[in-house]
Amino acid sequence: MNPIWPTDPAQLWPAPHPTELLDLPALARRCGVAQVLAKAENQRALGSFKALGGMYAGLRALSLRTGAASLEQLREACAAANPPWRLLCASDGNHGLAVAAAARHAGADARVYLPAPVPEARAARIRALGAQLQRVDGDYEDAVLAAESAAARGEGVLIADTGDDPHDPVIADVLAGYGLLARELRGQCPQPPSHVYAQAGVGVLAAALAEGLHDWLRAPARLVVVEPERAACVGHALRAGRAERIAGDLHTVAGMLSCGRAASVALAALQRHGALAMTVDEAELEAAPATVRAAGGPASTASGTAGLAGLLHAAADPAVRASHGLDERSVVLVVITEAALQPDDSRGA
Repeated sequence: MNPIWPTDPAQLWPAPHPTELLDLPALARRCGVAQVLAKAENQRALGSFKALGGMYAGLRALSLRTGAASLEQLREACAAANPPWRLLCASDGNHGLAVAAAARHAGADARVYLPAPVPEARAARIRALGAQLQRVDGDYEDAVLAAESAAARGEGVLIADTGDDPHDPVIADVLAGYGLLARELRGQCPQPPSHVYAQAGVGVLAAALAEGLHDWLRAPARLVVVEPERAACVGHALRAGRAERIAGDLHTVAGMLSCGRAASVALAALQRHGALAMTVDEAELEAAPATVRAAGGPASTASGTAGLAGLLHAAADPAVRASHGLDERSVVLVVITEAALQPDDSRGA
């Protein structure tokens, strides 16, 4: 059997240094904990942690289908393909950007299904990588269905980051790609954190952190999934014991988290490691980016700072604080998952 490249997500990024881990003492004082550490994924290629998952899974999927064992072989195989290989995905912006980058690296085509509310600024970044965009009249879940239908018609290889199959190999590759972030953290943190507050869309990042950090966190070893009240599909799945579509309008200021169904691959990992779930309201989500900036952190978005919004909510509510085991000795980790999408930020989100 041919070895399939790449077997390690780290092989995709030649830069030897991981994204920074920031110590934010002003936030620690505000939250009444010993330390707040923030992983600055705004520094990641493409401006988001999503580069770790969609790019890795996209290249793996193409290498599996072509038998290519190196990037050079993969590019040769894609150049010779007639009709061209095409990657398909649904996205609110960042996953589509990563899948488009994977296709461009390999010399393949890409088509990204975007729900109607996705801002044109995010769409333009995907288009700039050569991907075809297909707007879907609906929300993220409608875009997922459109991408799945196209793949079922044989129009391309689906690089999904959510689905009902707990053993889906592509989503498992997305999770494995995000696992590089956890490996970096284990080498960066001066001491193991006691708490992780991780935002969730479909839950795959939170699952990767649970898988990669669960045996390293110190007591009480809490991993808390933070979601918008309007799109709390992971918490719903944890309570129900299965991933299923939640009802209602998914619109939220944290647009990258506007998801209505948890990934079953993620749910299995979060259940296995005893993850908790909480929601934050729109005002808390909207305020978090400015709070991070004022404390010396990077420019981000409501989506990128949602984990911090969860920590701030938990720290200020005595009942939640007690249930999460937060106290003056706690060392808390959050992930700033994307850069700000602003005119003065050339990388955007």
